[in-house]
Amino acid sequence: MTIAKLLHATESASTWVGKAFAWLIVALMLLVVVEVFKRYLLNMPTAWVFDVSNMMYGTLFMMSGAYALAQDAHVRGDFLYGSMKPRKQAFLDLVLFVLFFLPGILALTWAGWVYAGDALRIHETTFNAVPLPIYPFKFIIPLAGATVLVQGVSEMVRCVLCLKTGEWTPRLDDAQEIDVVEQQLQGSTYVDEQAKQDAIARAKSIDEAARQRMEQE
Repeated sequence: MTIAKLLHATESASTWVGKAFAWLIVALMLLVVVEVFKRYLLNMPTAWVFDVSNMMYGTLFMMSGAYALAQDAHVRGDFLYGSMKPRKQAFLDLVLFVLFFLPGILALTWAGWVYAGDALRIHETTFNAVPLPIYPFKFIIPLAGATVLVQGVSEMVRCVLCLKTGEWTPRLDDAQEIDVVEQQLQGSTYVDEQAKQDAIARAKSIDEAARQRMEQE
């Protein structure tokens, strides 16, 4: 297996984890809708819903970290970064990964493991009329840290490859913006058919020109 395939395999795993836990959005929405119905129409509020919703949202947030890193979706203040050559970008990324990412994520993973272990030993529960076990949720902390750590190491390898070749290894695309544009236009009832086809053709030509320019660079 080549290094590029290994990077893509790591990205695929991070993407799968992120998409799997993204289903918590649906479960969280249903939970809130049911609770609102019970609370305001039936006057039968549920004591544990607030705690469960916090746990579900926290799990969703933490387990999406590796996916965001794999898609290069984290917020970046790139006032100068965007104008740099790939090698300079890779050097800067690698330095920041070593100085800040690795110590921070290792500390998070280790501290989260200890934190969850302590909760398990005392069988920690929530403080409400219906106490819920909280230690399963706390084990999400080291699990999330481990997934982000694996993806972070993959990003560091990507930086080293870029330093050697002068080019970034292409990422696996999770969403194609041109496909999204086409789907939205096809479903629109406010744009006539000729205008739809013209807009889709222009979007595809812009995308193709951008790809060719990237290949030339």
